[in-house]
Amino acid sequence: MRKSHPVRRAVLAGAATVSAIVLLLSLKPASGPGSAPAAGGAAPPVAAQSPQGGRDAGASTVTGDAVRTQYGPVQVRLTVSGGRITGAEAVQAPKGGQSDRVTADAVPKLNRAAVAAGSADIDAVSGATYTSAGYRQSLQSALDKAAAPAGSGSESGPGRGTQVLTGDAVRTQYGPVQVRVTVSGGRITGVEALQTPKGGRSDRITREAVPKLERAAVAAGSADIDAVSGATYTSAGYRQSLQSALDRAGG
Repeated sequence: MRKSHPVRRAVLAGAATVSAIVLLLSLKPASGPGSAPAAGGAAPPVAAQSPQGGRDAGASTVTGDAVRTQYGPVQVRLTVSGGRITGAEAVQAPKGGQSDRVTADAVPKLNRAAVAAGSADIDAVSGATYTSAGYRQSLQSALDKAAAPAGSGSESGPGRGTQVLTGDAVRTQYGPVQVRVTVSGGRITGVEALQTPKGGRSDRITREAVPKLERAAVAAGSADIDAVSGATYTSAGYRQSLQSALDRAGG
């Protein structure tokens, strides 16, 4: 029997290997839609969605001092955004009896007036004199704390170039009197009594005299204001404390 030539065997073996590879490739399943992406074709990341709505990033909320009135405390909370008042609400207001009706009628009007005016220079609501006075004082203290312009284009209210200064506590026969003044653009834009005589008859005198003294100080632009009739000692202490605050502001 003739022996196979070595070269021929090698050629036949190679041909058999190639046929086997071709057969295996023909049996491999085709890639489907769920197959892995090709190299360099990674799927793009999903874009993150930013939240919509909510309070502006530049908005701040500040609460004014609680101001005592004849019928109960009044306290105002403000929302200030972009240098102007965008919201106002009464956190505290007189309650009980007739005060419920007065508060329900007056507070919404005062809230709207504060936003519209952009400052604490708002009119009292008819029939709610004490609530209105307390509201204005608390509103002004909130604006002082916010240290931001109270209105667009308005010179009043705290803002750039504004100073909020507290005068000396002046002792009087009926108790200490201390005034905090806001000076902006070289003029008095707000005054608030931090301490006043309290107890007994002094409560009534303080309620009547202090709002008049505050309005007089803003109108006069100085401590040269008249005493309120029936409140001589309180008026004298008020003027002294106001003058000491203005001295710190540079006159």
